[in-house]
Amino acid sequence: MAIDLRSDTVTAPSQGMRQAIASATVGDDVYGDDPTVNSLEERVAALFGKEAGLFCPTGSLANQLLIRQLVNPGEELLTEERAHIVRAELGAGAVFSGITTRTWHSDRGLLNADVPLALAHENAGPYLVSTAAIAVENTHNFGGGTVQPINEIAKLSKEARARGIAMHLDGARIWNAHIATGTPLHEFGNHFDTISVCLSKGLGAPVGSIALGSKELIAKARIWRKRYGAGMRQVGLLAAAGHYALDNNIERLAEDHTRAKKIARALAAHDASLINPDTVDTNIVGLDLSQCGITAAEFAKRAGDSGVLISALGKTYARLVTHLDIDDAQCDQAISALIKSLR
Repeated sequence: MAIDLRSDTVTAPSQGMRQAIASATVGDDVYGDDPTVNSLEERVAALFGKEAGLFCPTGSLANQLLIRQLVNPGEELLTEERAHIVRAELGAGAVFSGITTRTWHSDRGLLNADVPLALAHENAGPYLVSTAAIAVENTHNFGGGTVQPINEIAKLSKEARARGIAMHLDGARIWNAHIATGTPLHEFGNHFDTISVCLSKGLGAPVGSIALGSKELIAKARIWRKRYGAGMRQVGLLAAAGHYALDNNIERLAEDHTRAKKIARALAAHDASLINPDTVDTNIVGLDLSQCGITAAEFAKRAGDSGVLISALGKTYARLVTHLDIDDAQCDQAISALIKSLR
């Protein structure tokens, strides 16, 4: 069987998670009658110090439901140029909500609060687009799993809110940032008006993200979830997997981080142009193949032929992601196969 490092979304539910799913108490969530969903929404909201939560099938939907509450049609959202919201959600903010975006450049997606603050233009009048919200991604996926500095987040939040600009956190992998830095989840929550968090990446649930915010905002988002066709019925089966993930799979993320660092160090020892291991904060290893004379697609094909699946996300950019279905032995096997594929 191939060693799958394409993403941390490829994990299969463990036996314990399957048992939790099978024994879940359920009801009709469109009517608000599913106790397992309700308790999961309340639990995650409390972790981040928010009033309410909303279970969503995907992180993209959670992001889109939240930013449309913060940004009116014709207003703008600011975010980093490689952020998931603008790169991997297929223009949904513009298509569904009339939201325009402007982006800033950074190294590895790393936040410098002064950059978006200089770009923002709130209350721009009748001739220019007004900035309504700023989105931060933590960890930053296409930046290579970069953890955002909490001091930069705090500075951005304080100054943006003072100017009437809302703050959104795409926290799909916020659990990884929490484990990597020890920053409490509620500390992240303090700096954002809305937050999306994913249960189906590092935490290993098969489906699910939670949208977080005030009671009023989440009530409006619930209407839009139904309007988008994502009202769900006995979804407590999936929410039970989310509870199991929170109970069992947060602290173990440190193992994924250790294995990602090991892969990065081994590949850098083979060719230092590929990656600086010091930049690997969490479970994502982003490789720069521009000096190797091989495209990311060709490298991915070679790796696949050697039994390791990876993602080619640009002409010369390849991504590897460690997760709970990869153990130490598979990590070592992957390193050998990847070095072989580079030769």
